[in-house]
Amino acid sequence: MLANVNATRMELLQLRRRVTLASRGHRLLSEKRDEISRQLIKIARDIQPLRKKVEKELLETFRRFMLARALMEPEDVKAALEVPTKKFTLAVEFASVMNVKVPHLLKEMAGEIICYGFTATSGELDVALLALERAFDDLIGLAEKEKQARLLATELNMTRRRVNVLEHVVIPELQGTIRFIYDKLAEAERDNTTRLMKIADIIRA
Repeated sequence: MLANVNATRMELLQLRRRVTLASRGHRLLSEKRDEISRQLIKIARDIQPLRKKVEKELLETFRRFMLARALMEPEDVKAALEVPTKKFTLAVEFASVMNVKVPHLLKEMAGEIICYGFTATSGELDVALLALERAFDDLIGLAEKEKQARLLATELNMTRRRVNVLEHVVIPELQGTIRFIYDKLAEAERDNTTRLMKIADIIRA
């Protein structure tokens, strides 16, 4: 590779500019990597307790549904849940974290989740549906944060690879080429000086 390099002062100047640019890029990417890491750690700290809460809420909801099914006839359960009156819509907005688009989930709920009369249903079914309704907020929040974490983790890996390539490959190779050209120019300068001294000796003789 170095054998094909033009050992000229112009090439040396261009390489020094490329080193400066690569060093600046390395610094900016390192800052981006560190900030994404901080954001990822923050989100991870939020995810763990939220996941435990959601699992607890869904387990309680499932338990209540099982109790309701045990206390009601199957056709009554089916009839009670056949025509839902609760409407649920979900919208997605995006925010930028270090140029990474992360989603923010917005929900809208209208109507009552209890969509049946009380004569043929168990109170456990009421409790189960209300518990499920309460779990929605935390479930959506968990989905939002887990998606954010995956996106940031992907970007973090890409940024780390770029930092490593710049730090361990690009910049060292450029600096090595600069040293090679500098040595070649210095050698040419010495040869030129030697020739001039010989010419001067010949003229004096």
